[in-house]
Amino acid sequence: MGVLSILSFSRDMGIDLGTANTLVYVPGKDIVLDEPSVIAIDQTKKIPLAVGHDAKKMLGRTPGNVVAIRPLRDGVIADIETAELMLEEFIKRAQDGNPLVRSRVVIGIPSGITKVERRAVMEAAGRAGAREVFLIEEPVAAAIGAGLPVEEPTGNMIIDIGGGTTEVAVLSLQGAVISESVRVAGDELTDSIAQYMKKVHNLIVGERTAEEIKIKIGSAYPTEEEEPMMEVRGLHMLSGLPRTVTIKGPEIRESMSEPLSVIVEAVKRSLEQTPPELAADIIDRGIMLAGGGALLRGLDTLIGHETGIVTHIAENPLKCVVYGTGRVLEDFKRLNRVFIESYGRS
Repeated sequence: MGVLSILSFSRDMGIDLGTANTLVYVPGKDIVLDEPSVIAIDQTKKIPLAVGHDAKKMLGRTPGNVVAIRPLRDGVIADIETAELMLEEFIKRAQDGNPLVRSRVVIGIPSGITKVERRAVMEAAGRAGAREVFLIEEPVAAAIGAGLPVEEPTGNMIIDIGGGTTEVAVLSLQGAVISESVRVAGDELTDSIAQYMKKVHNLIVGERTAEEIKIKIGSAYPTEEEEPMMEVRGLHMLSGLPRTVTIKGPEIRESMSEPLSVIVEAVKRSLEQTPPELAADIIDRGIMLAGGGALLRGLDTLIGHETGIVTHIAENPLKCVVYGTGRVLEDFKRLNRVFIESYGRS
């Protein structure tokens, strides 16, 4: 039986447990689940009613006995109990109801979570049937997923901008030499747009509208191209009535300048702390951007301009972490020093 045939029956899985989305990779099958990190719970019976896309549709639209929540906020687990329930449900869904008998699970977690939260994540996977659970920090997984040679004695810099946190790390020999996590990322950029619309245009817009603005006309650095414009509908604060306003790209860029500067400063601090030999490697190789935030137009140019180092965007920035967990599973013996904690049972 060939390697691919063996992998096709694998019940092992790699999981990117993110603030905004959770992704699951199964060796031999690729990504089998990509869902929002949201769970809806019946508070009376204390049972999950929906997870992922179905639960996200319920946000702000539930009756009194049902609550739809995001268990992870700003890169940390805000509600351990619901995070465990959500993770269990995602694992069951990814396995099509099959038990995780004798399986090995690798989970990418934000570097800022506590030991108690780490233990909760591992126990949730254990309760879902995993025999072994291994935790890997997201920037390390992202670097592996982006194809950086983290096992070599050379400096690699990764910036993983997710929904709740930006993780900046300098890696060498399967470990983080320098690591910093700031609670400013995609959600903060979206929120800054909503606050700008309220302050400047007296227009109240929801989170989904603010995110749509960010995606359609948001940018981190000016370009020579004609700046885009967009019509935005919201509730006018003074009249209390729906209203439409036209906004331009430069004003949205300006509205995001503060959170963007926090990210840039974190990158600069990490570079200042990097040993000279590794810093020389980073100058030669450049900086790698991963995570959903990497898709913000001009962010690579902004970081390159501020640091003087060429900045690249990973091929699949949204999927780097989960592909990294999958690569570790498929090359376990060579990459097993990347884990920060593990759990096993006979």
